[in-house]
Amino acid sequence: MATLNIVMVEPEIPQNTGNVARTCAATGARLHLVGPLGFKIDDKKLKRTGLDYWHLLDISYYDSLAEFFEQNSGNFYYFSTKAKNIHSDIKYPDNCYLFFGKETAGLPEKLLFENSDNCVRIPMLNNEDARSLNLSNSVAIGVYEVLRQWNYPELLCEGQLRNYKW
Repeated sequence: MATLNIVMVEPEIPQNTGNVARTCAATGARLHLVGPLGFKIDDKKLKRTGLDYWHLLDISYYDSLAEFFEQNSGNFYYFSTKAKNIHSDIKYPDNCYLFFGKETAGLPEKLLFENSDNCVRIPMLNNEDARSLNLSNSVAIGVYEVLRQWNYPELLCEGQLRNYKW
């Protein structure tokens, strides 16, 4: 199976991280949490949002971006409202990493500047009052674009209705 990695850098809101964890659990994506986190992993809001999916996660924790980069290598893509490339125009290879920044500030400017060719954005209206999409929604969009390109490996692509009696 192809490997997709989701990297959340300094997430602040436990519910967003719980939603992302659930997306990862449902798609087989690996989750990497880079601290400092804005909550404790045992936070009730985090667990409630992730429901009973925590045992399905392949999850790693890092104290900093420096520690993450020391332990991981591959093709890195940085999601940001400041990027020039559209996320769906990129061809994502196996074992790629999709990075997402904290809710209040996004990814560090230095990281974006040093990797501008691999920075991608999700298109949205030019509106000062709607600065960005919700973090967990952005992750879901990114995950499903990669999986669509990979033809949804090992994912169930067909459902079945139950025999409902009127």
